[in-house]
Amino acid sequence: MNWRDAKELLQTESHRSGQDSWQWSDQSNSSFRFWYNGEPNNVGGVENCAVIVVQTQGQWYDNVCTNQFPFVCHEDKLVLIKENLTWSEGLSYCRQNHVDLVSVHSEEIQRGVMNVVKWASTAAVWLGLHNYCSMNMWLWVSGETMCYHNWAPGNGMTRENCSLENRKGAVQSGGDQRWISLPESHKLNFICSRY
Repeated sequence: MNWRDAKELLQTESHRSGQDSWQWSDQSNSSFRFWYNGEPNNVGGVENCAVIVVQTQGQWYDNVCTNQFPFVCHEDKLVLIKENLTWSEGLSYCRQNHVDLVSVHSEEIQRGVMNVVKWASTAAVWLGLHNYCSMNMWLWVSGETMCYHNWAPGNGMTRENCSLENRKGAVQSGGDQRWISLPESHKLNFICSRY
């Protein structure tokens, strides 16, 4: 399989879009560089793709895009859906199209959430966090209890008022991206997990 056939899958190869300007195959910017000495050299003016060379500790060489090499696929584990849906609608969407609404049970996953939530079109984004009012307890849709938390002040730590509507967890898309409690009928972007 050559690079052009696999470009939708490739994250470890990039192509040249202009003089000394490289970007990943998904068209995102590439600021990281790990070129071997003297690379990229664009021999013949046709070396528009990058390859990793194991013998040089994984440093990069530019190469002709039609050359065939093994490749590495990368799939983001979190996907921001920029549709405005209620929490229940977002949950259904994620379960039909991916795996689930994201459960943030570690600081590592929170960092992933912070990377994708900044692209949201709403001030907050649904997480897979819901409140069981009768027990005054927050749980993840994955079934995990909440050990790690990142609540904004005044949210999640006191008894929720569920008399009018059930409460669900969201993450702020701006500021320090803390979690907040909102009525489940609010229409927000949401984050699906792929694992």
